[in-house]
Parts: sequence; structure tokens; C-alpha cells
Amino acid sequence: MDLNVLVLPGDGIGPEVTREAVKVLETVAALAGHRLDTAEGLIGGAALAATGEPLPPETRARAGTAGAVLLGAVGSPEFDSLPPDRRPERGLLDLRQAMGVYANLRPVRAWAPLAGASPLKDGVVTGTDLLIVRELTGGLYYGRPRGLFGDGPTAEAVNTMQYSYGEVERVARIAFAGARRRRGRITSVDKSNVLECSRLWRRVVEDVAVDFPDVGLEHMLVDTCAMQLILNPGRFDVLLTENMFGDILSDEAAVLAGSIGLLASASLGDISPGGGRAGLFEPVHGSAPDLAGRGAANPLGAIGSVAALLRFSFGLGREADAVERAIGAVIAAGVLTADLRPDRPAGTAAVGDAVCAALRRAA
Repeated sequence: MDLNVLVLPGDGIGPEVTREAVKVLETVAALAGHRLDTAEGLIGGAALAATGEPLPPETRARAGTAGAVLLGAVGSPEFDSLPPDRRPERGLLDLRQAMGVYANLRPVRAWAPLAGASPLKDGVVTGTDLLIVRELTGGLYYGRPRGLFGDGPTAEAVNTMQYSYGEVERVARIAFAGARRRRGRITSVDKSNVLECSRLWRRVVEDVAVDFPDVGLEHMLVDTCAMQLILNPGRFDVLLTENMFGDILSDEAAVLAGSIGLLASASLGDISPGGGRAGLFEPVHGSAPDLAGRGAANPLGAIGSVAALLRFSFGLGREADAVERAIGAVIAAGVLTADLRPDRPAGTAAVGDAVCAALRRAA
């Protein structure tokens, strides 16, 4: 199979973790006999420095024709003084919208060898295996009107949360289909006691549930969910929620795994005529400029995103499983960066090399 992948290293530690992810992708392609074609593009702070735009037209065009997009991280403090529509993060928001990816899947797993890495008690995190499905292109991050107006004591700011029936329905269907492949339970998270958007959300989710009678559904307010994620994470299978709630809850859930550096994500759109899905794949972590250039960043989230890329954009489930098993083997062997093993840390490249070696041993 031809694998056409656009690589966007981005900012901070993005280039370092993406380098290891591409190394793993190259290893998988060589072992399985696929032809890999990668090209690099600019986004975020790197794009601003080179072109003056957070998402240059060339990157936008390439993303539209690639089989999948692999992203590192976006964000650079040197651009913090720019208006929101000119900052590096705007490049990522615009890319999601341009690609039509509206469902963000963030798996969270507590690996048994890393139970001690979480600040929570082993008995709380052991066995945690959940999937957060976050709506990605609606809500407060995209709603209009928005803006900061005036200065001093008379200043005002406006953000708008807005959802349509169709926006909720399409992400709900992806979540229900995912739950059907897992343990068959969905927790839909909202704030329906306060927000009209959440009341619509709940109504649409219940409508979709009719088509999935084999999947159990419960509703939960977001503040209760935030508490239960820490008290009893094992009760969850699939969490379905809107954009901002999903952003916050998935970062909170990183504490269950032991490090945000472990978490991968897949942002998906509609199924294409060829059977794959438009996909943007990236680790959950940010650009971490304080770690950039030190060779200390954890690449496992980026490498896990390669597994998702293979599975969802190219339908290569066997290869995706192999990458996930290799990650597990490396974790079990203790080849880990300082966020997970501060006493004897491995470097970013060493972890990537260990995953590639595990893939070759298992081939």
C-alpha cells in the first residue's frame, strides 16, 4: 500500500518527537512492504517565523491531498503578544477546520508497569482503559461573535458557544461505533443544568442511541465527570463530550496514565470514497519549549499517534497493533524518558530506537 503522509513538526519539542514517530512509521512500512511517501510542512510558530502566517496556504493545500497528517506540537512563547487570530495555535484550529476533522479520539490507558508513575493510588488507576471522544470544530473555540473589546475598566470580552444538531450527531455516531468495538458503554458529558447547548447535546445523543441498542448510555454533568475521573476512572469506557469540556477532561485524564507524554490522539472526519478517513494525528501534549532541544521529551504519544494513523486513515489494523505492542514492550523494559523514569532516564531518540527494535524483533 502507498502511504502518503504530510508531517508537520511544528514548534518546541514537536520536531523531536515527530522525528521518532516518523522513524517508527518508516520501520513499519519497511517490515510490512508498504511504500511510504512523506513530505514536511510548516505550521504554528515555525510557519509564522518563515511566512508570517500560522497556517500557510501551501500547508493547507498539502493537508487536503495527503492520506494522513502527522503533527508534532504548536505553540511558541515569542508570539504570545500577537492577537489570537495570528498566534501559532490558530494554525492548528484552522487546519482542523480545513481538513474537516470533527471527532478527536484520545485513548487513556494505565499501563501496569507504570502504575507507580501516577500520583493517584495504584488501586485507583489499575485497569483504567477509556476513550475520550471530543467534538473538535464547534463550541467556544470556533463560535462567533468573539473578541476582546476596549481597554481598562470598561473592557469587555465575548466568546460564543454554538452547536447544531448535525455537528453533535456526527461525532456521537463515531463515539457509539467506538463503544460498540470496546465494552459497549458511553458516558455523554455535558452541562445541561445550565447551558442550552448542552440540552441540545443531550437530546441529539439520545436520538443517536436509538440506532445503537447494544450500547449502554448514561449522561453526566461535566463537574461530576471531572471528579469521577480521579475517584473511579475504571467506571468509564467511552466519554463523549463537546470541544472545551473534552480538552480539559483529556488533559486531566493524563494523570491516570502517569504522563501526558504517553497520550496519543486521532482527529477524524468523514469516511472517504476510498474507505479511509481524513485524519490529523498528534500527541496530546503541547510544545513544551522548556524541554526543546534537550533530547528529553517523551515520544511515545507521538508514536502512539502513528498507530492511530495506520489504523484509521489507512485501515492497517495489524500494523497499528504491532506499534502498540512495541510501545508496551518498551514500557515493560523500562526504556523511558525522565517524566516516567527520573532516576535512569532514556533520551527521546533512545526511546524511539527501542520501539523500532521491538517491532523488528516481533516481525
